[in-house]
Amino acid sequence: MKTRLLSLDVFRGATVAAMILVNNPGSWGHIYPPLEHASWNGCTPTDMIFPFFIFIVGVSIVFSLQNKKPETNQHKKLLLKILKRAIILFLLGLLLALFPAFEFSTVRIPGVLQRISIAFLITSIIFLKTNFRAQFWIFCSLLVLYWLAMTFIPVPGIGFANLQPETNLGAWLDRKIITEAHLWKSTKTWDPEGILSTMPAVSSCLAGTLTAQWLQRKGTTIEKNLLGIISAGVISSIIALIWDSVFPINKSLWTSSYVLYTGGLAAIFFGILYWIIDVQGRKNWTLPFVAFGLNAITVFFLSGIIAKSMNNIKVIKGSEEVSLKTFLYESYFSPYFSELNASLAWAICFVSIWFLILWMMYKRNIIIKV
Repeated sequence: MKTRLLSLDVFRGATVAAMILVNNPGSWGHIYPPLEHASWNGCTPTDMIFPFFIFIVGVSIVFSLQNKKPETNQHKKLLLKILKRAIILFLLGLLLALFPAFEFSTVRIPGVLQRISIAFLITSIIFLKTNFRAQFWIFCSLLVLYWLAMTFIPVPGIGFANLQPETNLGAWLDRKIITEAHLWKSTKTWDPEGILSTMPAVSSCLAGTLTAQWLQRKGTTIEKNLLGIISAGVISSIIALIWDSVFPINKSLWTSSYVLYTGGLAAIFFGILYWIIDVQGRKNWTLPFVAFGLNAITVFFLSGIIAKSMNNIKVIKGSEEVSLKTFLYESYFSPYFSELNASLAWAICFVSIWFLILWMMYKRNIIIKV
């Protein structure tokens, strides 16, 4: 029987709501700095959202599979289900990239859902087939191996290891295997969800599985377990800040220091939420986040489809043809706020509309599982 944590649903819901907020400003030219990604090195609050979600996937893996793990004779069947789910997530990511033009010759192959699917698949297998100690060493090994690869292996055609956007080893590998036609449209020369950086992204997911297993340690109190989780989160963040001096915290490269920094903060936040919600029982404020959390992948996917549709539906405004989004934004938001606040108001309104939809789904117990 699956154990469900309300704090995990809240954490997931808050994270996906934040994802939708930062992905849908009224104007990409007018965004408050905390709601933007760091230009390269560094970490803004926005840069924490994606690794938080992958951390949550790792926690969820434990609560989904822990009771089935001892039944080794059922692993083959279980692995097929895991593979099926990973494929569905990957295909949803491709569909989101294809919509609405469906240009297969230039579709971006990497992406958010694609990275989640791969991290979920690999981490699930590791969790099923290894113990806590082995998972910890795999977590560490992936981070060290990625650091060594990115900082010591010469880049073909460049001649030296480096961490610049277009000339690092990961960017070279993406162009070599995926080809420029299928990379991030903003650059076409590298991808923030590329092949090599998926290695440390698996460690982000493993951080969640390690946290969930530590939370359930037997022979000790929940207070000691939570203290251990929060302490580990603090130590991880400190190590990351030290490592940052030689391997900078960087979301686009998903550096090892970035994994430790965001994973440490995720562990701290999860520990605090667990204490407040599941231990202290303070749940009255959680329902809006639970509504998002129960249908997280669904709302992420559909919000992306709707946002793209609004940019592609054309309407007449005065004597010119504009997108539906432009029409609504310029008619009901930009005239009444400053440029930054109008852009933020649009994003908040977008999230609020989705909350109303998800609230109705919650009330009717509609959960779309992927």
